[in-house]
Amino acid sequence: MSRASAPRAGQDPAPAFHELIHAPVRLRICGMLRPMSEVEFSVLRDTLQLKDANLSKNLKLLADAELVKLRKEFSPVRDDARRLTWVSLTVKGHAALAGHLAALRAIAEGDPAISG
Repeated sequence: MSRASAPRAGQDPAPAFHELIHAPVRLRICGMLRPMSEVEFSVLRDTLQLKDANLSKNLKLLADAELVKLRKEFSPVRDDARRLTWVSLTVKGHAALAGHLAALRAIAEGDPAISG
């Protein structure tokens, strides 16, 4: 797990509610990935207390929407053929999450103009 570079200062995203990200598991995934350059699958699974199948299904939805990138590599400490899966937010994913969080803040502050 490693930290990502900080977002550029002075750039407030436009509020944009994102239905795909809004689902609780996917919002938690994106929130965890937000400050990191990438996170290994098992770290996401264990931290978020999800089953492999549930995390895989939600990552596939996010990957199909090009919001996350999945990278596979062989583990240097394993002798079998299983590979590690690394997950990161894409540029599009960072922008979508920032817009979604801005929309949630606007909704919480009573802005009736925010729509899904």
